[in-house]
Amino acid sequence: MTTHLRLPFTPPYDWAGLHAYLAARAIPGVELTRPGLYARSVAHGGLHGTLRVMPAQDDALVATLDLPVAMPDLAARLGRLFDLDADPLAIGRALGRDPFLAARIRERPGLRVPGAWDGFELAVRAILGQQVSVAAATRLAGTLVSAFGTPLVRPGTEPGLTHVFPAAEALVEADIARVLNMPRARGAAIQALAAASLAEPDLMAPGQGIAAASARLKAIRGIGDWTAQYIAMRALRAPDALPTGDIGLLRALADAAGRPTARALEARSQAWRPWRAYAVLHLWAHDAARGAGSPERGAPPEFRPRSLPEQEAGCAAPAVGAKVES
Repeated sequence: MTTHLRLPFTPPYDWAGLHAYLAARAIPGVELTRPGLYARSVAHGGLHGTLRVMPAQDDALVATLDLPVAMPDLAARLGRLFDLDADPLAIGRALGRDPFLAARIRERPGLRVPGAWDGFELAVRAILGQQVSVAAATRLAGTLVSAFGTPLVRPGTEPGLTHVFPAAEALVEADIARVLNMPRARGAAIQALAAASLAEPDLMAPGQGIAAASARLKAIRGIGDWTAQYIAMRALRAPDALPTGDIGLLRALADAAGRPTARALEARSQAWRPWRAYAVLHLWAHDAARGAGSPERGAPPEFRPRSLPEQEAGCAAPAVGAKVES
């Protein structure tokens, strides 16, 4: 069964920026990108399928789902993944009251906050990214999928898609740290997340409010404020989420006096409410663009946050400037 959807959005829409962000983090076997295309495996009702999303000629995306049954929430999930309900003009007016952000908005009109197809998948990916680069986290995610994911039925539908992402049931007792050759505390954090997701089916439900969502996530051992805010920003669609201690944000706001402190960022960000997550994406993009040509920071399209450092203290050396949480 093939389902076609046209998904309108309010322009401007920075498809190139959002596509590049997802491409840099695409999970091998589960997601793939090519110019003008995002594709992934999906699972629904015990059945497998593939999804393709491309920009249309007008102000819309077009999606094609190959799945034996209908997926009633398909439009809503795609809307969250591609941030289709955002009003970029209203967000731009609000953030543009800060002259520094006004300049960033002029540089990248229509920048969106990339969402997530599945909250649990995104949260696992965030934990894998603690204290390592985007590329290393992507490799770890591919190993996780190969070891614990389910082989995709009808894999030939989209070459390169081979598995569906492992469900919480597959990870709750898995020896993740051994298989992925990573610190045991990080593997234990994924197990704890899986257990919490099974015990609380609404853990990743959008619309909880940033305070409540963050508190629930930080109650899981191995998830600190950065990871909780990142999950809230992308999976829970909390537009006011802000990982205050992120080194990329502080570096992007550096001036002649140096980098602001996390406390200063928190104070300044009050004027950005309720759209702080969009400010985060603009600042990450600005930081990455300033680092163009630097091997350490990578190419601008990755919008690469250099502070994914949460896990048990002492298990691994943090990135330079990163804040370690236990």
